[in-house]
Amino acid sequence: MASSITIKYYQSPVGELILGEYSGKLCICDWRYRKMRDAVDKRIQEALDCCYTVGESDLLDVTIAQFKEYFVGKRRVFDVPLLPIGTEFQKRVWDQLLTIPYGETYSYLQLSKKLGNEKTIRAVASANGANAISIIIPCHRIIGADGSLTGYAGGLPAKKKLLSLEDALPNQQLSLFKL
Repeated sequence: MASSITIKYYQSPVGELILGEYSGKLCICDWRYRKMRDAVDKRIQEALDCCYTVGESDLLDVTIAQFKEYFVGKRRVFDVPLLPIGTEFQKRVWDQLLTIPYGETYSYLQLSKKLGNEKTIRAVASANGANAISIIIPCHRIIGADGSLTGYAGGLPAKKKLLSLEDALPNQQLSLFKL
């Protein structure tokens, strides 16, 4: 059993990420400077009963290598082992996010319907925002029902860049996007 979560910072083309491994699985891949940083870190560290230690690991190196492939358009699917930390409902939402193909977007309403109850739209939106394995669990692929880009932990400019990279940016947003 791991006694700590090994973390490493990665400066991606869309913002700095904090990557963390616990027992051979990626438990955090999140925006270093997001508003909920303290709450997310507390949730993960308390659930795993350990703290962060800056260090190196093969898994973190593989994750960075896969990100580099993704950002140059050579990777569409990540295949690192994941350990999402959250409630059972949050995990169900995140599992559904993993089914959204590269280059496609869903609305919160569509995601709620996929989960079997369109009335859970606010809870789905909250779970989406609590995702601590960003990009790999593709919460950036969720947009408003009207095609608008909605909030994103990494910021709307990062979301626009990710959707543009995947050629999934809604048409009305194309004129607003600049890399």
